[in-house]
Amino acid sequence: MEKKSKISQIYGYAVCLVAIITFLVSLSAIITSLIDAKDPLYSRTGDQRLSSYENFKVETLKTGQSEMSYIPDEETLVKMYADLKNHKIKTVKHQTSKTIIVNSIMFVLSILLFIFHWIWLRRIDKQEK
Repeated sequence: MEKKSKISQIYGYAVCLVAIITFLVSLSAIITSLIDAKDPLYSRTGDQRLSSYENFKVETLKTGQSEMSYIPDEETLVKMYADLKNHKIKTVKHQTSKTIIVNSIMFVLSILLFIFHWIWLRRIDKQEK
């Protein structure tokens, strides 16, 4: 009977440990996503050239000159910048929403698993005494 109790305790504490780790990782991902959602142009996805039109223009003209390709006029550059900026904002909003939803579910599940197993471990300890 004691061996079965030890195995149950090891299992219970292992699940609690995994639940705590999952809780911390999910919380970190949620916080990071909330920060990225506040300012999508500076999110972790890179591409800092979209932070301003001037940055975009300089980068685009550098690329165009080095490749000796078509260099767009000012109106076309403004449209390109607006399209790329909108695309990045929508992409980051989608990614952050998905991350927040998935990690919130993991966050809640880890709390439930921890509570369930912790109560169960307390019952095992009371039964042994």
